[in-house]
Amino acid sequence: MARMIALVAVLFALLTAVAPATLAGTARAAHGRVVLIGIPGLMWSDLTAAGTPALWRLTGQASAAALSTRTTVVTTCPVDGWLTVSAGQRARLANSDCALPPAPAVSGAGAQAPGWPLIKKDNSSTGYQAHVGLLGDAVHQAGCTMAVGPGGVFGAADGGGRVDVYASSIGKVTDWSRCPFTAVDIDDVFRTFVSAGVDAQGGQEPVSLENRAAAATAADRQVAQVLAAVPAGTTVLVAGLSDSSTSVPHLHVALSTDGRGYLTANSTRRSGLVTLTDVTATALKVLGLKQPITAVGSDWRTVPSGDPAAVKVRGLNDQDVAAQAIRRMGGAFFIVLFAAQLLLYGAAAVALRRRWSGPERRRRVLGATRIVALAGAAAPVSTFLANLVPWWRSSHPAPVLVLSIAGWVVLVTALSLAGPWRRSVIGPGLVIAGLSAAVLGLDVLTGSNLQMNAFMGYSPLVAGRFYGFGNTAFAVFVTGAIMSAAWLAEWPLRAGRRGPAAAVVVVIGFAAMALDASPGWGADFGGTPAIVPGTAVLALLIAGRRVSIVRVGLFCLAGAAMVLALAFADALRPAEQQTHLGRFWEQLVSGEAFGVIARKFLAMLASLGYWPFTVVTIGALCFLYFVLAKPLEWRPAPLERAYGHSLSLRPALLSALTVAVIAMLINDSGVEIPALAFSVAVPLVLAASVRALELDGDPSGTATPEPAEPPPVPTA
Repeated sequence: MARMIALVAVLFALLTAVAPATLAGTARAAHGRVVLIGIPGLMWSDLTAAGTPALWRLTGQASAAALSTRTTVVTTCPVDGWLTVSAGQRARLANSDCALPPAPAVSGAGAQAPGWPLIKKDNSSTGYQAHVGLLGDAVHQAGCTMAVGPGGVFGAADGGGRVDVYASSIGKVTDWSRCPFTAVDIDDVFRTFVSAGVDAQGGQEPVSLENRAAAATAADRQVAQVLAAVPAGTTVLVAGLSDSSTSVPHLHVALSTDGRGYLTANSTRRSGLVTLTDVTATALKVLGLKQPITAVGSDWRTVPSGDPAAVKVRGLNDQDVAAQAIRRMGGAFFIVLFAAQLLLYGAAAVALRRRWSGPERRRRVLGATRIVALAGAAAPVSTFLANLVPWWRSSHPAPVLVLSIAGWVVLVTALSLAGPWRRSVIGPGLVIAGLSAAVLGLDVLTGSNLQMNAFMGYSPLVAGRFYGFGNTAFAVFVTGAIMSAAWLAEWPLRAGRRGPAAAVVVVIGFAAMALDASPGWGADFGGTPAIVPGTAVLALLIAGRRVSIVRVGLFCLAGAAMVLALAFADALRPAEQQTHLGRFWEQLVSGEAFGVIARKFLAMLASLGYWPFTVVTIGALCFLYFVLAKPLEWRPAPLERAYGHSLSLRPALLSALTVAVIAMLINDSGVEIPALAFSVAVPLVLAASVRALELDGDPSGTATPEPAEPPPVPTA
């Protein structure tokens, strides 16, 4: 045990020393001037060399990215986007019909945003606790604020809802150098959708391609006016800061005149992808102002590139194409996946609990059941491997994506049955579990590219996470890691060497924790408090020690302490290098973390209403008990037979259940985590149980020998 503690201490020290793998970007000079051009609804598909020459030229000469505009709801309205810039946090205009920003009340040279006190009160009471007016208040340290157009008032207003200088249109601005920060509202694209109106069902009337192109051209002419008028050395930011439809979210245009290449930010760690809250941080950085803790974004930086405008536009639009395919098919995919899992459980129940007329028929049924079970367990990792194929470049992205996933399912299943391990109870399962953990582990080491726009990954439209481990990917990864650790410990355990077997578990468990929790890799706050007790339960069972509720609780506390230590270490780094771990520590110190915790806890409770995930979770547990664990009238339960062939199967299953339950309780994804964990674990346990039945009934004598009296493994 002393050696185990020492190993944990060394691994933890190495873990806290890992630096984040942030993308290098060019630095910008402070104390500059910023002009923010907000064009609600502008997407990369709107830009053409002929139709939008100013924006096309700027794209080639400046830094560009796809902009995630998610605020408090699925689609972002123009005022929501401007208020989010104002607060540096997701904000909203409550009870809005998603109209154009209302005209301000002009007073002297300045103007007042209408309804500001109610807007401020409403946003301070949401789960995001956005402080609208934050940007305007900060800019007052450097000088005045100027707004051009109604929307610009909502973006540049101070805490009282006022801007110092106001012009109703670009042509009425006489001095672009008057204030250090100017917000310009160009609403031509969104106005086209407002003019189209709504249909009889309350949805958005379609806008023709010709009308949209004409609106983009009109907006481009105004951008050219601004670019020609601003003083030399001014940093111009262009942001398509809202959606143009009230029903379909998209990625939008982001441009900066600081540098040439692609924009990135620590909020996404991705070249060519930034968020709306980053706009606030970028403006403050250019102005040389300190970013308040309540502003959650990161400043834009440039990853140098000589790509021409055509290459940039195509590549950045590809991100939206991929995101749209995942958005349209995501719900159907999970329903089909979980329906297939439930059908598998039903068919397996019949296959396992029925008396078959002859041994040959029984063999065929059991063999088919085993193959289908392994294919079911291979499906989750295949959704990530599908992104190795650039399906989004196809003229029909959705069908190509489905075919890619199906192809990987076949390949992974075939690999699990391709070698001598196919005769073992746990061999094929070890291949799939190990591959699931290895693929996702390597993915976070190389930038989490497979998780972006994957069914079980994350979407930039949702904007919940852009790097590291998302909760759904974590569920697949940690289940694969736990079951791999248990099954790799099988060989020393069979030799009666419990110490080395437990050491295998500890090494793999803490390697998984390092990948999951390190700010430079997984950056997952909610994973460590689940991995630590799960690994501890597995190591204790493998070592022949007793597991109790008290011990599990102590290991849960140890996991919480470790993740808080990581958060503290992350908070010691410069702000531009911190992840959400470090920001959470700062929120904890300032007393603002409790609102974040409450929001995540309520989200966890709300997840119980996601009926496909809840149904498959309950179905998996019922299948484990009533089919696999319940004895038959004429022979022992299939799971008991599998336990007789594998000393590590019971510890693996108990540990996987432990991790799934704890992770469900402490993460905002809630029931989604056990649903996806069971989608890997339960089919693998089914495949092992089926193989045990085949071995027990194998008349050929070619089955892998198993010990007649394996040493007992204590259970909780």
